Amino acid sequence: MAKLLLKLQRYFRRKPVRFFSFIILYLTAGSLAFLHSSFAGESTETSKEPVAVETINGALVTQNPGLIGRVFKETPKPSRRYGPPWLKPASKDPSEKDRAGSWSRALKGRSTRDQEESRAKYIGCYTDNTQQRALRGSSFFDYKKMTVFRCQDNCAERGYMYAGLEFGAECYCGHRIQAPNASESDCNMECKGEKNNMCGGTNRLTIFRLELSQESARRYGSAIFKGCFRKPDNVSFALPVSALIPNMTVDKCVDFCTEKEYSLAVLAGQTCHCGFPTLRFPLHEREDEQLCSQRCSGEEFESCGNEDYFVVYQTQVQDNRCMDRRFLPSPSKQLIALASFPGAGNTWARHLIELATGYYTGSYYFDGSLYNKGFKGERDHWRSGRTICIKTHESGRKEIESYDSGILMIRNPYKALMAEFNRKYGGHIGFASQAHWKGKEWPEFVKNYAPWWVSHTLDWLKYGRNVKVIHFEDLKHHLFSQMKKMVSYLGLEVSEDRLLCVEGQKDGNFKRSGLRKLEYDPYTPEMRRMIDGFIKKVDEALKMKNQTGVPEDYIPR
Repeated sequence: MAKLLLKLQRYFRRKPVRFFSFIILYLTAGSLAFLHSSFAGESTETSKEPVAVETINGALVTQNPGLIGRVFKETPKPSRRYGPPWLKPASKDPSEKDRAGSWSRALKGRSTRDQEESRAKYIGCYTDNTQQRALRGSSFFDYKKMTVFRCQDNCAERGYMYAGLEFGAECYCGHRIQAPNASESDCNMECKGEKNNMCGGTNRLTIFRLELSQESARRYGSAIFKGCFRKPDNVSFALPVSALIPNMTVDKCVDFCTEKEYSLAVLAGQTCHCGFPTLRFPLHEREDEQLCSQRCSGEEFESCGNEDYFVVYQTQVQDNRCMDRRFLPSPSKQLIALASFPGAGNTWARHLIELATGYYTGSYYFDGSLYNKGFKGERDHWRSGRTICIKTHESGRKEIESYDSGILMIRNPYKALMAEFNRKYGGHIGFASQAHWKGKEWPEFVKNYAPWWVSHTLDWLKYGRNVKVIHFEDLKHHLFSQMKKMVSYLGLEVSEDRLLCVEGQKDGNFKRSGLRKLEYDPYTPEMRRMIDGFIKKVDEALKMKNQTGVPEDYIPR
């Protein structure tokens, strides 16, 4: 044996190239053996149903007949530091063990499921041309990944009634269809992002009517309908620019005010007024729309108001009175918390506070997606003192007593739990899939997070110093008055004109569209009994602190 090794050593010493070739062949053989064992080990998890390649929750999944299903998953990065305090770190995501299985369930019938979740009704195939579009609202194109649901969701997010797809990759939105029907056979082009659905054809639109939630904004093209309002006392002061427009239409008034760089387009019969929301015209008292029902002279389907009652639209022009933001000029010695249970509207409240005060908010955590969306205080250490308040989901005496005072955001737990579940499995503005709602993830989530909702609130009421309670529902329905209270609490002077600007920019970048909504109640009777008991505990604790208790809609009556 020794002689054989000696001969090999002399052989490779004379021919070093052969030695390196041998090493390469050895490594290659080892790699092939490793890959073979990997494939063999996963073959038992293969799905027999054909599914297209797609990305779900950061995982690339491919399944085809005759091929082994593979799941390539990125190494999970630690997400947020918050979670129910009684859960161990390894148990923060209770569904981690079953996630591969949930991915497989989510893949089955993807295109069909998206159509069901969209709650959109197919209308038909319609003609279209580049000169006179059938749908004349927003539009966007994607020549690689367009799907029916993506178009529907895009239009629903902007409050349109109709979504139409053309040429397999083009999406158009509108409030009414301004073109005749075409033969169904003309809409014969498959969507670029899904081969099982049709996305119109050449100069042909596949059109769906969207069933929007009540929260979705009504729009006309790019303008947002604000409502019918009584004529202000002094029109020339309240709305400084006006013009008499023959054959008045909503488009003409909106275009006129957009060109003049005003955020409000106000129709009063044949007259178009432009301006910004001010104390003279705050848009707080809407009137019955029947009072503004006079039809536009140049457009039979739209109302243009009259000399006593005005129809108001918000244009695409940005009201810059509340857009400047900066860090505090000198470090604050007071640490003010903006505390809430996850899903209770903390990010939205931060957006409103930054607009209303002009100062950045901080965070106990770091979220890169929030930083990239403009929350520049996200990178600062939470004790830096450079931000007006600090976001936190933490509870427990030690954490709470780290702050000198705090705003406590409380939201209906039924809504907060669903919002956090959507964020956990779909991102800040995404949605959890049906597989997550109907699988093990949702019951496990409610079991762990519902008790945290009550303990979080009770801890802050017990250990917090100088706590200001704000209910999400009150902030949503009475934004102006609630923001006045919050700004005053933060020790700043209230600018009412700035708050009126905030009302016009209130949604921000983290509002889910009103399109996708569960068709069933995800809460079981057992879950409801548990959560109703938690609500009663919070209600009693609030009243013990001389608060008004929880809003009436927390428990269905």
